[in-house]
Amino acid sequence: MPCVDACSAADLDAEEARSFDQGGRTFAIYRNHQDKYFCTDGRCTHEEIHLADGLVIENTVECPKHSSIFNFETGEVETPPACENLRTYPTKVEGGRILVEI
Repeated sequence: MPCVDACSAADLDAEEARSFDQGGRTFAIYRNHQDKYFCTDGRCTHEEIHLADGLVIENTVECPKHSSIFNFETGEVETPPACENLRTYPTKVEGGRILVEI
């Protein structure tokens, strides 16, 4: 699968997220506390809120509206009210750029 150039790795600090749009869809890129990068669908599965606006701690993101917590490494919901997992996408860093297989 071809990779999409999402952003520069330097654009994200540790425990931070940022959104990007591709092909009419929104995605979220995360940098965890160990400087690893991950990508999921960009909106909460509960009410379509942008997850990049949420609180990132270690490998989780908290939805800013109703506080659902997702593990962005696996996509799994850890705290309701969301009950549907996020889709995750293979992510790598090459030449200082974050590349995502979508």
